[in-house]
Order: sequence, then C-alpha cells, then structure tokens
Amino acid sequence: MIKKMLIANRGEIAVRIMRTCKEMNIMTVAIYSLADEESYHVKFADEAICVGEAHASSSYLNMNNIIMAALNSGCDAIHPGFGFLSENAIFASLVTQVGLIFVGPSAHLIELMGNKVKAKQAMIEARIPVIPGSVGAIKDFSECESIANKIGYPLMIKAAAGGGGKGMRFVFEKQDLENAFNSAKQEAKAAFGDDEMYVERYFTQTKHVEVQIIADKHGHVLHLFERDCSFQRRHQKVIEEAPCVALTKLQRRKLLSDAVRAAKAVGYDSVGTIEFLMDSTGQTYFMEMNTRIQVEHPVSEMITGIDIIKAMILAAQGKPLPFTQKDVVVHGTSIECRINAENIRANFAPSPGTISFMHVPFGAHVRIETAMYQGATITPYYDSMILKLIVWGQTRLEAIKRMRGALEELLIEGVHTNIEFHYLVLHQKEFIDGRYTTEYASSFIKELNTVEEFIRTT
Repeated sequence: MIKKMLIANRGEIAVRIMRTCKEMNIMTVAIYSLADEESYHVKFADEAICVGEAHASSSYLNMNNIIMAALNSGCDAIHPGFGFLSENAIFASLVTQVGLIFVGPSAHLIELMGNKVKAKQAMIEARIPVIPGSVGAIKDFSECESIANKIGYPLMIKAAAGGGGKGMRFVFEKQDLENAFNSAKQEAKAAFGDDEMYVERYFTQTKHVEVQIIADKHGHVLHLFERDCSFQRRHQKVIEEAPCVALTKLQRRKLLSDAVRAAKAVGYDSVGTIEFLMDSTGQTYFMEMNTRIQVEHPVSEMITGIDIIKAMILAAQGKPLPFTQKDVVVHGTSIECRINAENIRANFAPSPGTISFMHVPFGAHVRIETAMYQGATITPYYDSMILKLIVWGQTRLEAIKRMRGALEELLIEGVHTNIEFHYLVLHQKEFIDGRYTTEYASSFIKELNTVEEFIRTT
C-alpha cells in the first residue's frame, strides 16, 4: 500500500495527482524550485520540499535531490507526472533501486518505447501497421538516401530519442535531403545526447489519433477509447477532443484493437498512450507510445467516468484493474483547450508575468485544471500553460457550444493569452465538421495574420 507519495512535478499536473491521492488517503509531498516557492501545488500538498534553483536542470530534473527528498520525507512512491523525468528510464530504475514504487511502467518499458526505432521494430513484430520507412536506425547519409529513393518524397527525418519536434526535418525534394539529414543529427545530439536517426514517409492531410491505454501487472490491458489530437501548432497539441468524430465504426474497432494488441505485445503494465497517424484514405499507422500520463487525459476521463490517475496508482501497487473492458462505455463528447500565456499577435511568443485578475468559468460539465490563481506569477523558466479548460456535452455540437461559453466567461489579465485564438477556432466550419487535419492550425493562423495585416493597413 502506498501511504505517502512524492509528486516529481509542478503546476496543474501535480495538483491533479494530489487530488486523487487525497481521495485515496495518500499523503502527498510536493517538490519545488526557488522560482516556484509560492506556487499552488506547494500550498496544496501535505508537505513541500525545495529541490533546487529555478532552472529545471537544477531542480525538477535533479534526480538525486528528488529521490533524497522522497526518502527523507518517508515516502513510499514517486509519481513523475508528465514532462521532466516522466519518461526517463534511468530515473525510474533509480527509484525502484532505493526501494520506492515508481508510479508508471518499468524502466525497461520506458526505454523500449522511448526509443522510436526500437518501438517501431516491436510493432512490426506484433504486426501493427507502421509508417513506411527505415526499420532500424540509419547508419549514414548513404543509407538515408537509399531508403528515401524507395519510399519517395515527401519524407521526415526524425531522431530516435526525439520528441517535441526536435531533431526532425521535413524533406520535399531530393536535393534538400543531405542538408536536412546533417542538421537533424546535430540538433538531436545537442538536445538528447543521441544522434541516432530514422526516416519515414511524410503524409499530408492526416489525423493524429491516440488511444488511452490502462494496464496492470496481471496481464490486463484495456482502452479508454480514442482522442483526436490533430489540432496542433508546431507539432504541439493545442485542442484535443474525445472521441474522434472522423472515425467510422470499423476504423475505430481496428484502431482500438491495434492499440491493445500493441500494449500486450510489449507486456505493458501501467497507464500509457499509443499514438497513430491516419492518412487521407483512413489507414492508420503506429507513430509512438507515451509511457506516462498525458496532458489531455481529462477528455478521456470525461467520456468514460474513469479516474486515470487512480488506475495508474492501483497498477503501481500491483492491484488488478477494478473494471473490465465491457465496463468502459463512451458517453458524449469532451473537448480540452490549452490556455497558454502567449501573445498570438507576436507569433505566439511566451508572455511571462503576474496574473493581476483571473476569473474561471463555472457550470455543469465544465472542468478547470490549473495551479494558477490571481496574483500568481508565470515565470520564464517553464511551460507557459496557465490552465486546461475542459467541457463535456451529450453531443459534439453541444460540447463546442459549451466551450464557446466557457471561453467567453474565462478572464485572465496581466499576461497575454490565447483565449481569443481558441474562441475563433471553435467558430470555424472545418473544426465544427471535425474533419480538420494536423495542417489546419497552421493554415488558420496564416488566415488570421492576413486579416490582422488588412486591419492594420486600412
């Protein structure tokens, strides 16, 4: 039994985990940097320990300080949240080596699925469709060129240890291949300390659909249906929804089946997400697996009524899942908007500062996840997300209308935000129809910039 848990994270996800811990009678310990001393997650926890300076490398990424904080405070377990050390196999291994429970999958699974090349090979062995491209890591440019000639253009060069768009290059013509390959390797080496690369075919007009997986240490693997995460800017998700309205019943059945088979094939034993790309023909391909809780997990909770964090903690304790796949039923539609401190009129530049006024929406089926409050300071050291605004509706259109109303009610002053941007998106026909692709956000932003320029010059 876990009686006391350290949350190795900050902000809204730390608060989210603490809420479930309180319901499960688990004492919580927060960690914080000197820049976060007045943060809400510090005040909300039962105890709080400073683990270093403002920069993440000195605090939220300081494995030794975090583990010592857990041991010195008498914790039984560590939950990594998302980001920071959540998918670091070394950290997961160290946690278990000192006798603590790591609330997440084993270090072996994190390492296996964290390496894009190894993960792809595992999926091929499990007969899960993967994006056409290199099977293993590319040895040199000559091999890259040979594979490119086979799969054709456009294509993507990606870092095996990559994420967040780093170490990634799009190549549309053959003459650009060598320069893209070399620059991607250099960026990957600088970002991850690993310049292992692979190549995949690049599809246009695609959907990014992911399946929420819940598993335990007794061989049970379930899905909580899928999420549509296609509304992205610079490969970062901005709006997510569940379920994906663009899927047919047959496509959904195959997607969910592939996701469960993929998780079972690697012996997965915790909460995770399997991400797929769906091309214009409706064919889906495995992209990657995230071996952690996702930012957008609330939309899956809203449509199924299942507390994913609770399931994750139960699995870490070695307990079997308290429900079966037949118990998981979809009710309605949920949408999440990530509200960030950024200036949409300055190319979405971060907008750190102090929140001078903040009013959040209330009402039936409206959920807020945040660690921000009136008077809180958004520092330049970490992610600029202020809050996640989540709504539920019996139908997708009802959810869209409810989100519009919630955005109208949401007031944040003192920093620039992207509230207006979300509000405009939810009035666009492409979004309302649910047929938008991963390229839609960029084209919509270009249209907005054109309108802004027209207004300024007339």
